[in-house]
Amino acid sequence: MSEPPPDKRKTPKTATPKPATPEPGRPSGARRCPICGAPPTERYRPFCSARCADIDLNRWLKGAYTIDGGPAETDPGENQEN
Repeated sequence: MSEPPPDKRKTPKTATPKPATPEPGRPSGARRCPICGAPPTERYRPFCSARCADIDLNRWLKGAYTIDGGPAETDPGENQEN
């Protein structure tokens, strides 16, 4: 037997992945705790506990998180000597 023309061949259909089912008590699309990856709790959202919230606050206070940017502009009259 001869093969059917290319436009008439059956192409295998790929299975579409099922969306992940949310955990009980967790709204769909909610993120995990950025510190440890556990599901967040409503009280400390987006964190899972006071411990993880405190770890994040400590990182901010120590300067561990930075936002890249250009050099700060100075006021033209600020560095003038008289």
